[in-house]
Amino acid sequence: MRESAIFQFAGAALVLGAVALTPAAAAWDQDGQAEWAQRYDADARLTVSRSTTPILSTHTVAATEAAIERLREITANGGWPQVPGGQQLRLGSNSPAVSALRRRLIVSGDIGAETGASPVFDSYVEAAVRRFQARHGIISTGVVNQQTVQALNVPAETRLKQLETNLVRLRSFSHGLGNRYVTANIPAASVETVENDEVVTHHMAGVGKIDRQSPVMQTKAIQVNFNPFWTVPASVIRKDLIPKMQADPNYLNANHIRVYSKDNQELQPEQINWRSLDALNFRFRQDIGGDFNSLGVVRIDIANPYGVYMHDTPAKGVFGDDFRFVSSGCIRLQNVRDYVAWLLKETPGWDRDHIDQVIASGERVDVKITPAVPVYWVYITAWAAPDGLTQFRDDIYQRDGLGVRSAGADTPAPVVQAARPVRGEGLFPSDDDSYFEERTR
Repeated sequence: MRESAIFQFAGAALVLGAVALTPAAAAWDQDGQAEWAQRYDADARLTVSRSTTPILSTHTVAATEAAIERLREITANGGWPQVPGGQQLRLGSNSPAVSALRRRLIVSGDIGAETGASPVFDSYVEAAVRRFQARHGIISTGVVNQQTVQALNVPAETRLKQLETNLVRLRSFSHGLGNRYVTANIPAASVETVENDEVVTHHMAGVGKIDRQSPVMQTKAIQVNFNPFWTVPASVIRKDLIPKMQADPNYLNANHIRVYSKDNQELQPEQINWRSLDALNFRFRQDIGGDFNSLGVVRIDIANPYGVYMHDTPAKGVFGDDFRFVSSGCIRLQNVRDYVAWLLKETPGWDRDHIDQVIASGERVDVKITPAVPVYWVYITAWAAPDGLTQFRDDIYQRDGLGVRSAGADTPAPVVQAARPVRGEGLFPSDDDSYFEERTR
């Protein structure tokens, strides 16, 4: 009784075999920069398909309500067993821990009960582990590492509360979003474009660090800046530029950063006293250049009081990671050209070819998005799709109040949200310091 009921928790029966979500594979754009795109290499029958249902929709609400009922039945029957940690389980492993792993995956519906409780980690278990990892935002390697064990051992009661908490959030965004809109789900570090109640494009993203959180907000994308400059914020001048220049007087020149006075006159680095805080009296601007500029080749302005926006990045390797909490509140976008092409779809004269031409020119060009597109930055850590697949993500900013954290998130979350208006920058500041911090370590 329990096994037949709980098997439905993850959706339709899992067809056994080797499979599913592989680590992100690099494609290359015309500038030679890696774009990380998730793909599936196995037989289509074995995959965990990406849903075309928007995360903010009445369909997701209904599916999440159904998932809650299934999980209530699981918890009423004792939940699922814990999986022993301390060892890495993979194809070929032979251990009592594999038997425990099988029992855990059977209860959550990631593997069929008919596969038994053998201590051997075979291709059936590997397929089930990949499926579980895909549902929890973990790169699907099929290897049970520390992060996977931690996710496996979150109690069923906690997952139930997580779904119930997020159902309230989902219901508040289930109507009146517009015919065309963008959703950025911060815990999932992902962005989707939606049109006619269907996902059109999906983008991995880099979002705010635990201590520099991306804000939850409703706004509109109003302008695209091609080949933007990047202005270095005061915090980076103090923490990075001054120490770097003390160690290497050629540092600014090597990183294409120019110095300007309050009168907008360009100065030479040697005119500044780097043994003091004199540098804070000047403006530092990085030249245009997609291969070194922290904003990459494009920035998207969104009206907000927090001083954040969405943009490209030359550090595209981040999109192949499953821990993508790396920015100072802004959102970095995978395959940003596709995103911009969708935003400008109804703006006359801005098809993909024209976008590529402008980027290739290296010239600064600003384009007003007509009409402006609604953008929703949301915080959803648990939801279900109409096909029955239930997704969970770490509560990276600790807003669910349930203590669900990633093995990679060792820094305590602050009590208050770190996202805030940037002093003196107005609605559209031109900085995101985290990439520069990475480059200067």
